[in-house]
Amino acid sequence: MDKEKCKLCLYIAGKTATTEKAIANLEKICSEQLSGEYAIEIIDLRENPQLAQQEQIIAVPTLIKKVPPSLHRLIGDLSNTEKVLVGLNIVSA
Repeated sequence: MDKEKCKLCLYIAGKTATTEKAIANLEKICSEQLSGEYAIEIIDLRENPQLAQQEQIIAVPTLIKKVPPSLHRLIGDLSNTEKVLVGLNIVSA
């Protein structure tokens, strides 16, 4: 990945076991694969419900890669590291 910082937004709906697992998996993937070149924003849709429609979130947790372009999104607990990296276009398949 180039030097542009990867900006990832994880949309959740409160603290659940799945949410906690997704956060932990995302932090682990980023720390191991992105060498500090990332920023994670966790957005609770219960606190900001208008963002669900604005960002077209249909299920949670949803991870959206905002930067670098092109927009990519994944739904689930992010437990499959390879699938997350390929799905976010961080590594090729």
